[in-house]
Amino acid sequence: MSLIIAGRFQTFPAAESAAQRLFARGFVEEDVTLFFVNPSGQHARYPVGGDVGTDAGASGAPKGAGKGVTIGAVAGAVVGAAVFAVFHAPLLVSVIAAGVGAYVGSLIGAMSHTKKPRVATQAEEPMRHAGLLVAVHVSADSQDQAATILREAGGMDIERASGRWKQGRWSDFDPLQPPHPVNEFAQSRV
Repeated sequence: MSLIIAGRFQTFPAAESAAQRLFARGFVEEDVTLFFVNPSGQHARYPVGGDVGTDAGASGAPKGAGKGVTIGAVAGAVVGAAVFAVFHAPLLVSVIAAGVGAYVGSLIGAMSHTKKPRVATQAEEPMRHAGLLVAVHVSADSQDQAATILREAGGMDIERASGRWKQGRWSDFDPLQPPHPVNEFAQSRV
């Protein structure tokens, strides 16, 4: 495994400028790469897109749909029975009302049991933000210098990683893995 220092930049010119500063300070081209990291949820890990197989906020939806079907069917049957009794409508109206009530109830029940995504707190692992990442293959002796150069060039979320560096790039980079900040260069999230 290789030692890697990386920093996130908002613009391509800023990332290129950081790379040029690294080259000027003795880092070689095969040890510096830059690439774009997509926003969370847009890494196409699945054929239909997205990063995860299921939405954590939707875990209670089937339970809510079940409750909604029951409540909606009963309410629809009551309405249908009332229409049947008051207007002397055919029995089919009661059955249709119960079906419509069950359908609407299942939708309302499912939606009422979904949750908004929970916002991560500062104490939790940070998530990786979108932007241009300048990654540098470093040694134990040059890691502090690389981190300093990236920070001075305007890099955010300066991180240290252990990964595979092949043919001048970070070959096993995983955008779903949270960054491990270099503490002395950590900066608040933008």
